Amino acid sequence: MSFTTRPTLQGTFGMVSSTHWLASQSAMGILERGGNAFDAAVTAGFVLHVVEPHLNGPGGEVPAIVSTAEDPYPRVLCGQGPAPRGATIEHYRGLGLDLVPGSGPLAAAVPGAVDAWLLLLRDRGSMPLGEVLAPAIGYAQDGHPLLGRVGATVAAVQELFEQDWHTSAALWLAGGRPPREGQLFRNPAYARTLQRLVDATEGAASREAGIDGARRAWSQGFVAEAVDAFSRRAFRDSSGAAHPGLVTGQDLADYEATWEEPATADFAGHTVVKTQAWGQGPVLLQTLATLGALDGLVLDPSTVEGVHAQAEALKLSFADREAWYGDTDVPLTDLLSAGYAKERAALITGSASREVRPGSPGGRPPRLARYVTDGLAVADHPRAEADPTTGEPTVRTDGQTKGDTCHVDVVDRWGNMVSAMPSGGWLQSSPTIPELGFPLGSRLQMTWLEEGLPSSLTPGMRPRTTLSPTMVLRDGEPVLACGTPGGDQQDQWQLLFVLRVLAGGQSLQEAIDAPTWHTTSLPASFYPRGVEPGVLIAEDRLGEEVLGGLEARGHEVRRSDPWSLGRMCAVGRDPESGVLTAGANPRGMQGYACGR
Repeated sequence: MSFTTRPTLQGTFGMVSSTHWLASQSAMGILERGGNAFDAAVTAGFVLHVVEPHLNGPGGEVPAIVSTAEDPYPRVLCGQGPAPRGATIEHYRGLGLDLVPGSGPLAAAVPGAVDAWLLLLRDRGSMPLGEVLAPAIGYAQDGHPLLGRVGATVAAVQELFEQDWHTSAALWLAGGRPPREGQLFRNPAYARTLQRLVDATEGAASREAGIDGARRAWSQGFVAEAVDAFSRRAFRDSSGAAHPGLVTGQDLADYEATWEEPATADFAGHTVVKTQAWGQGPVLLQTLATLGALDGLVLDPSTVEGVHAQAEALKLSFADREAWYGDTDVPLTDLLSAGYAKERAALITGSASREVRPGSPGGRPPRLARYVTDGLAVADHPRAEADPTTGEPTVRTDGQTKGDTCHVDVVDRWGNMVSAMPSGGWLQSSPTIPELGFPLGSRLQMTWLEEGLPSSLTPGMRPRTTLSPTMVLRDGEPVLACGTPGGDQQDQWQLLFVLRVLAGGQSLQEAIDAPTWHTTSLPASFYPRGVEPGVLIAEDRLGEEVLGGLEARGHEVRRSDPWSLGRMCAVGRDPESGVLTAGANPRGMQGYACGR
């Protein structure tokens, strides 16, 4: 048996795994009071807004994969807001910009997270909004012991807050200094915002109608009004200049979260479920298909042969992401076909590739952004130098990550299951809206200011997101929900976990605790969109024999600290016995699972 830092939890009542212990236990409290997995997930989502404000917020977004006991076939909940109506390429080019800034008002998409959480509660939950939001309101109003990383994030942008983002300074720099680790931190403005949403449910004819009232208060009422007024103000962004934003109250009124069909692929006797290609989720499906077309010896993420083949397959899949993915007509059937997987597998040799090599699914010629093909992503903008305001995550040359996102998985005793990846709206992404207690997000940085690409900036279209929850089925029944923060690394770290569980037979905690690695030999989704050809970042406990073997194959290996990469969460269910399981990542000493 492999080493584990903690046991894989087992029980029959309910399991929660998230990136913060307060969110996990708050969600478990909802299960204990008779709520279902969806009530619990919504509670966790709003608590995460409060306790991990450097990693997500109400102004951000959330995709989720949901399966119900009555209908186990998963559905995707899309809480990714689109580009505002005024967000045209011409507007940004007219400001002298070659890239969408990674922070500030001009980088904001329409907020999608809150409407998505409320839609999940309305359509799949069972509890009233006031009960579900009570933990988040309490932590915002009465305070919670602050994570040290929150204070460190504030310290990294303190000068910006003091010089320009004065509304953020008022919230985060009380007394002229960043908050201390363990300090009881309060955000009364956000508590009032949540309470006003709860108040909007009063007098409704039903629970569902009350939640719709809260959604209207958000999208057409006081929240939309505050966003509209604040967005017109100019603030300094990562371009170095000050620009006003483009999100309007009408943009909020026009947006609603949606239920959508998932993308799926079969692997090792299971069906892996992801979002469609408006997100990067199909990268995992493509990579599994490519590996399936190779020798079975490449499925171990701890050997030279396995790491090499997996890294090379990931590079090919991410190249296809750049050429084909977006909120448009993506040839996903061809990208996931067995024939295409064989074509891509044939490109993997014994040496590490340093190229971005998209394929031609169905004979279609690929096209990459000129920023990539002209070498600017390599020459001018190494990702190690990314601005600390750009959020989710940037990887330094020592392998450490800065910024991140959140995750929550829940399974209940009835067999309901959800995997959700809330992100965006980081405290460092945009100035705080003082009346509301939170900033807008910066997801538009993932779009290109070049016409004709699947991920070109387009008003009303969703930016291609990195947010990538996962669900796994066996014989049509959900058996696993999992995910990890990490931007471009999300589906890389999940690949290792899925291989270890589905192909290697490891327990959830064994697979989470095993040594982790990823490649940065791909165009980054985050400003300044850098590429690091041939680079592979690995926890040094992978072992010198393996790391040296990878260097011999041409990988530029950067050794990271032994417990530094990934923040996997996972819950599982055995449909035959009804036994529930859960695991959480010890890295960062923040994520916890709970259950019974």
